[in-house]
Amino acid sequence: MNLSISDNATFVESASRRNLQRLFMLRNVLTVFLLFAALSLAFLNIPLPKLPIGITMSGMLLLNLITWRRLQNPENISELELLAQLLGDIAALTVLFYYTGGYSNPFVWMYLLPPTVAAVALPRVHAWLLTAVAVACYSALVFFYVPLSHLHMHYIEGRNLDIHLVGMWMGFVVSAGIVAFFVARIGQNLRDYDRLIAVAREGALESERMMALGTLAASAAHELGTPLATMAILTREMQLDIEHPEEAEDDLASKLNILSTQIGRCKEILSSLSASSGADRAGAGQALTISAFLRSTIARWQDTRPATILDFSQMPFVHDPQIFTDRTLSQALQNLLDNAADASPERITMQAEWNEKGLFLKIRDYGTGFSTEAAAKAGTPFFTSKNEHGLGLGLYLTRAILARYNATLALDNQADGGVLTQVYLPLNQLKISI
Repeated sequence: MNLSISDNATFVESASRRNLQRLFMLRNVLTVFLLFAALSLAFLNIPLPKLPIGITMSGMLLLNLITWRRLQNPENISELELLAQLLGDIAALTVLFYYTGGYSNPFVWMYLLPPTVAAVALPRVHAWLLTAVAVACYSALVFFYVPLSHLHMHYIEGRNLDIHLVGMWMGFVVSAGIVAFFVARIGQNLRDYDRLIAVAREGALESERMMALGTLAASAAHELGTPLATMAILTREMQLDIEHPEEAEDDLASKLNILSTQIGRCKEILSSLSASSGADRAGAGQALTISAFLRSTIARWQDTRPATILDFSQMPFVHDPQIFTDRTLSQALQNLLDNAADASPERITMQAEWNEKGLFLKIRDYGTGFSTEAAAKAGTPFFTSKNEHGLGLGLYLTRAILARYNATLALDNQADGGVLTQVYLPLNQLKISI
């Protein structure tokens, strides 16, 4: 049996309808059984209070007619409606048992059926409420009822029959059939739920893989902007050198070296999106100590922003745990460094400290800070404060990546200018036990 995600939605939406159908079928069974029992006793010439029984049975049939009409249009079937119908069933059974022997009635076991349905179809509070009502009604019938002593023994065709025991036998047969039928249906529903949960879990894992790959692709596209901008600047400078060779300096080799480095950087970024291994690289990672991870991230970033001075400091910590990180986390930190360098091209600072629980990072730029509008919209897709030079995706992607690690990100304007970016990264999911 193949179930799709749309099947899952349909299955969940029809839960109320299936619960109402169960109640409808169960009430039909009970009504038919009670009518059969009443006719059997009438055939044996055992007098019964016909008016109360007739009114009670008519009420159950009317309630089932209402239920049948609701099944034709099952929208907005609430749990309170199911609770009210089950309370109506208990009320009908209580009236019926009151006039037919009270707690000694062999069919008093029927009080178990409404709480059973509630346990399957309703929340725990409603199920316990219905159970309490059923117990209270049963207990009241111990003291208040119309006795039917003639139901115990009856003489027919030369044999003494205990009608109470016969009724208990009939009750066992019917209850066994109801349990077999409804428990089998409930078991099938549980198996269907298990299949749906398995399908949903597979879909969630696939969505997570696709999201990781999409985040990697978007981050790579954003990351390409920096080396491409550097290459564009160097290309224009080299064109000017060619047009005015007398003004050219002896730094042509240096420019070519930077250009070659940026091209290699672009190739490295694009290789992460290759068709053969892109999906694997999106979720792949490596084990590094925290200090090694930070040094690697900073080195990769400085290859693309050599003109910006980064003052990096880390608080000494006796333990340097190994963590397992993927490429996207490094890209998220590089995006934050890029934003700081865009606001303060000459110099930025970065501080790192960690303990057994988490990694704390502070990145400070010395630019003009956020305007009121930029502070309100920071991190929303395609919003940028860099005029035409920004895509408006860096901070948005960073937030999305950090959210996968349950990390927090805060950006605050500083009184003396610039923005302080603070990141807290919990290590409980990243740290490798040795």
